[in-house]
Amino acid sequence: MISRTECLSYLETILEPDKFQDYCPNGLQVAGREHISTLVTGVTASQDLLDAALDLEADTILVHHGYFWRGEDPRVVGIKQRRLKQLLMNDINLIAYHLPLDAHAVMGNNAQLAKLLEIDIQDSIPGTGEPNLAWYGYLKSPVTAQEFADKISRALQRSPLFIEGHGRQIKSIGWCGGAAQAYIEQAAALGLDAFISGEISEQTVHLARELGIHYFAAGHHATERYGVQALGKHLAEKFDLQHQFIDIDNPA
Repeated sequence: MISRTECLSYLETILEPDKFQDYCPNGLQVAGREHISTLVTGVTASQDLLDAALDLEADTILVHHGYFWRGEDPRVVGIKQRRLKQLLMNDINLIAYHLPLDAHAVMGNNAQLAKLLEIDIQDSIPGTGEPNLAWYGYLKSPVTAQEFADKISRALQRSPLFIEGHGRQIKSIGWCGGAAQAYIEQAAALGLDAFISGEISEQTVHLARELGIHYFAAGHHATERYGVQALGKHLAEKFDLQHQFIDIDNPA
């Protein structure tokens, strides 16, 4: 067990959210119990995740996608009202870290994605506007595009959408999970063979072909499942918490 204050202070220290210009508040979003003993982690604080956490009698939920996004309707009505009501009535903490969890050098989504895909990390991709948000690295041996697509499928349990950009094998790769398809231009500027993100936009197809870089859209949810799991496991081990990751299926 750990106090909520101590846990949040630790998270602020390791994730450094003040370095990011994010789209939502990072850290504590809904205050519940003052002490944390049972932690549930998940990608998005959907109603299904809240229900599952309640069944497990969790006192804290830690997610990558929380609430109060920039530009959303600020009124507490409808879905927002029902979610907040459930958290508040059951005294459950909701903690969310967005870009800081993408970028963390060990437990972040991108670090965990590199581990799964066996990419040796080289450095961050410049020009993204945020520190260490998109990365690039190298495979131990060159592979064909189809071989790499198959590797993504096995690792993420989801077949990626592949856009061919050239006829060469793949050795150098840039990546950033989630909605990072716009960084394909920065990846191409580095001369990388391929770029991976979660989502794809209409123009991404043309950019990949015209820039001469292979592109893989591996799924927003699928590329962001692993950071919050790693962080939850780390907190559980450090502070002797009960922890369970709950994967709410999402094909997007």
